[in-house]
Order: sequence, then C-alpha cells, then structure tokens
Amino acid sequence: MKRVVITGAGTINAIGQSVPETMEAMAEGRCGIGPLDIRDVDRLTVQIGAQVKGYDEQERFNRQQIALYDRFTQFALIAAGEAVAQAGIEFQGELSQRSGVVMGTSGGGLTTQDENYRAVYEEGKNRVHPFVIPKLMNNAAASHISMRFNLQGPSFTVATACASSNHAMGQAFAMIRSGLADAMVTGGTESMLCFGGVKAWEGLRVMSKEACRPFSATRNGMVQGEGAGMFVFEELEHAKARGANILVEVVGFAMSSDAADIVMPSTKGAARAIAGALKDGRIDLDAVGYINAHGTGTAANDKTECAAVADVFGHHANDLMISSTKSMHGHLIGGTGAVELLACIMALRDGIIAPTIGYEEPDPECALDVVPNEAREAEVDVVLSNAFAFGGLNAVLALKRFAV
Repeated sequence: MKRVVITGAGTINAIGQSVPETMEAMAEGRCGIGPLDIRDVDRLTVQIGAQVKGYDEQERFNRQQIALYDRFTQFALIAAGEAVAQAGIEFQGELSQRSGVVMGTSGGGLTTQDENYRAVYEEGKNRVHPFVIPKLMNNAAASHISMRFNLQGPSFTVATACASSNHAMGQAFAMIRSGLADAMVTGGTESMLCFGGVKAWEGLRVMSKEACRPFSATRNGMVQGEGAGMFVFEELEHAKARGANILVEVVGFAMSSDAADIVMPSTKGAARAIAGALKDGRIDLDAVGYINAHGTGTAANDKTECAAVADVFGHHANDLMISSTKSMHGHLIGGTGAVELLACIMALRDGIIAPTIGYEEPDPECALDVVPNEAREAEVDVVLSNAFAFGGLNAVLALKRFAV
C-alpha cells in the first residue's frame, strides 16, 4: 500500500479567505458567526450564519465565468487555486491522466436554484438562463476544477450531507493508496446561505438563533456556514521526487452507516467509524492526541459523539483533546469536514489546538476535554477528524505528523 501525504491546502470561509488567515483565526478563537446579509432575511426565524463577508465575485471572476459558476463553485475554485499553488504541482502529461478531483457537497448550486425558483414562481418569468443546469449541478465544482487544472483522471462528487467532505477525501486517499492515482485535488464546498436554504433548515428545528455552543450545557442548535476547503493529496514517493513540501500524512479512513434513523445519530455507528479509522491506520489508542469533532452544537449530536469517543478510547478518552471549530466557522454541511481538516493540520504542524468557543457550562454527558474557549499549545502526533451526517452516514479520517 502506498503512503499518502498532503502537499497543498486552500480555503475560503467565514473566518478566513486563505489558509493562513483561517489558522490564525482558529488559534485566536475568532468567531465568524453574525447577522445574515441575504435577501428576505426578515422572513426568516433564524437570522444568523457564518457568511464569507466582504466577498465580491466580480473581483475574482469575469462576467462569463460568473454566468457559469454558482457561489459554491466559486468557493471551490478559489480554495483549489490556493492548494495547488502551495503544492507547487503542475498537472501535465501522464500526471494529468493519473490525477483527478473528488469533491464533497450537499446542496450544490442551491443559490442558483433559489434565484431561479424565485424568478419563475414569484416574479412570473417564463424563461431561465440556459446555463442554470450546468451551474446548479452537484458536480459543477469538480468539473470546473478538473478543467482549470487539467485533471484528466477520476473526477466526481460525493454527496452524503454533513459527511460529504470526509467521504470525498477518504475516496481520494483510497485511490492514491491503491495505486489508481498519483495525486488528487479533494475537499468540499458549500453555499446554502440563501433564503430557501435557511428556510428549509429552519423546518428541522435544529438551528440556533443565537450562537453555536458545542458541548456546552447551554447549547441550543447548529449555525450554518459557507465556504470551501481543498487539498492536494499525493503519493509520498511522487511528492518526494519533485521536492514537495509535505504538510502531514493521511494514514487511515473508515466509514459506517447507522442504518437506524434519518436524523438521529447513533453512538454505535459513530464508534464503528472511529474504530475503523484507527484500525485502517494501524494506530494505537493512546497515540491519538486530538480529535476535531463533528460537534454541531445540537443536544443529540454532541452527547452521542462524546459517548462514541468514550466507547472507543476507554480510559484514554480522558486524556484526549476534542474540539469543534464549527463554533467559529459554522456548519458548512457538505464542505465542513474540509475546513475542519485545517485544524488537524494546525495541530500536527504548529502544535496549536483550536478551541471550542462559546462554551458556557459543563454538560455531564459531554464530560471530555473540549478545549473550552481558548486555544492550547500541545504536541500531538496523531489526530482524527470526525464527520457524522444525517442519514446515519459516518466518515472519519486519521492523520499523523509526517516522518520519513
């Protein structure tokens, strides 16, 4: 089995429009959640979110591109550009044919759908733009990235709600490890902060009107965010041969299905995914120092995740640090795991553990070290990134500090 490393990272999200900005915000415990600035916000019950503020698509793309790129595609292209540039890789010749894209998204071009449903149903228009379908389709971001960077190998989109990014990155990892590809651009993207997107989520009654407070006894729901996180995954020997700067190594991945309930999480399902990632990476329990939690801030999810961690790690669970960066950048749904992977890289590379901000009161059912409110300096060698989605679909990645 080949070894897989990360050689480039990119992002745009509510707390940073680049990786350095995002990691700085995570280290400072900066919150990107605030009042929503969208059309018809006064008709919403939930009026907060983690928007990418100060973003002007016309500064990033020309008119022809904007006609083709939904906001979720724009975010993906921006993040992919940063990741590929950091990796210093050019996809040409045989490499382009042995490299591809695996993207995670849940809503796809939801903003485009929202705008065009409004045009047809509310404004009474009888025609829509001819590019509506290629703009809203879930594979649009993956396709445009493949065209932008000449990626001619396996390219597709994974949609598993809140676990989409982790499932996507897990597939990229598996393809490189098995020898099917030499490099993959992978991650996730989402932009569901439009009237229709937020209104639909309101119906689930899992959204907070105030703040995201994972693991706190006072938590009252999740807060949506938007943005993208993208990475260059690369086969180790290929990366070394071209003198690439290696960020971290990806060593394990596992996924499971609860097969139980469409919205309520299962401790057993989550625990099987965590244990599977450890087994896949041949990782001893006591080697893990940090877990970036799914940690949505809902009553059910947080206590279920803590129970799963306790079940898998036993006594070592008390020595683990586990934090939810959703408290800062919000829940990016299909893109969330990709942005959260940056916190894992920061932990391994910089020895900085991102905090769970907004923490107010201990919850006996979340009695783990959740790194409350302030970042912590700590040297860790192995980290996990959890993602547990509606539909009972779970995906966990294991990363470690790179060593030859």
